[in-house]
Amino acid sequence: QVQLVESGGGSVQAGGSLRLSCEFSGYTYRRYCMAWFRQTPGKEREGVACINRDGGILHADSVKGRFTISKDNAKNTLYLQMNSLKPEDTAMYYCAADSSAYCYSGSPGAANFRYWGQGTQVTVSS
Repeated sequence: QVQLVESGGGSVQAGGSLRLSCEFSGYTYRRYCMAWFRQTPGKEREGVACINRDGGILHADSVKGRFTISKDNAKNTLYLQMNSLKPEDTAMYYCAADSSAYCYSGSPGAANFRYWGQGTQVTVSS
């Protein structure tokens, strides 16, 4: 059974940094496309960054230069380093995985991903 567990969220002031982690289990990590999404109440889930199975990395324009997605295969963990945070980055952040998905942009569609974590809240105050 595939499981994804996020951690690392919290409250920071604008300009601050956070690193989100997503521990995964139940599958061969390298065979899955993995991504970070975020969602605010009343809005659709938005793709933030993606790592394809071939290792290609993509970031959404809204976070490019501030956020960095990475993974540690030895630790079975996906990361999202978030720097220069802005109030508009406030959201629930989710990691996702799918064996068939392929990201052509840093903001993939949520419907393409089968497995999801429970989410971790990020709040940025001005």
